[in-house]
Amino acid sequence: QVQLVESGGGLVQAGGSLRLSCVVSDSTFSNWAMGWFRQAPGKEREYVASIDSSGGITTYADSVKGRFTISRDNAKNTAYLQMNSLKSEDTGVYYCSVGQRIGTYDYWDKGTQVTVSS
Repeated sequence: QVQLVESGGGLVQAGGSLRLSCVVSDSTFSNWAMGWFRQAPGKEREYVASIDSSGGITTYADSVKGRFTISRDNAKNTAYLQMNSLKSEDTGVYYCSVGQRIGTYDYWDKGTQVTVSS
């Protein structure tokens, strides 16, 4: 069973930054694509960003493009989501996930709260 442990959430003022980390307990981490999703109160979970196994391909939701950056360090079994210029609408529970390829995700973490105060 692949386990994901996320950290880095918290409370930040609008315009600020946070970096989320997701450590994956799997020796074949470098074979997995990674994705980040979020869920705002009263809304459905939505896609945020993804990265392929090598880190050479990244994709973003239009709402975060230019502000968020997804990356990974395969030597540390860790993926990151750098979030800059945060807005109140970025508030929600953020989830990281892994899958065989971008767009298919098999394992998820429990999520971490990100709150942006205006």
